[in-house]
Amino acid sequence: MIKESTKIYTIGFTKKTAEDFFAMIRESGVQRIVDVRLNNTSQLAGFSKRDDLIYFLREIAGIEYVHIPELAPTQDILDAFKKHNGSWDVYEEEFLSLMEARRIDKTIPRNILSNGCLLCSEHKPHHCHRRLVAEFLERKWGGVETTHLL
Repeated sequence: MIKESTKIYTIGFTKKTAEDFFAMIRESGVQRIVDVRLNNTSQLAGFSKRDDLIYFLREIAGIEYVHIPELAPTQDILDAFKKHNGSWDVYEEEFLSLMEARRIDKTIPRNILSNGCLLCSEHKPHHCHRRLVAEFLERKWGGVETTHLL
């Protein structure tokens, strides 16, 4: 039996111009953006505000968009880390437990993530839940290759 291979990309929009962001996405060969943000309609999101992003992805790069809030932390987990200067270790532990409880490895179709790019706001993946999602799925599914677009 051949194990299925899944290529997952990740990207954060912060500290990127729209030109750089869309060039990275287009050049990577990504087929869809998988928005893993809890809040994707904030004015602070600039060009990555949900409705604008859907339009830009389609018009600029011919790329699909899907929002999967099950791959985002809860507001409580996010607030404890961001607003109350919480520990990354606590955030990571709570988010991993949340993904386990949500059974994302069973409920999120692998084909939706295959050649998809997990989108969040954080500039780099080391302290971002998009990296945790990709690593969690690698442990659960196996055969996941992750590329962080910087």
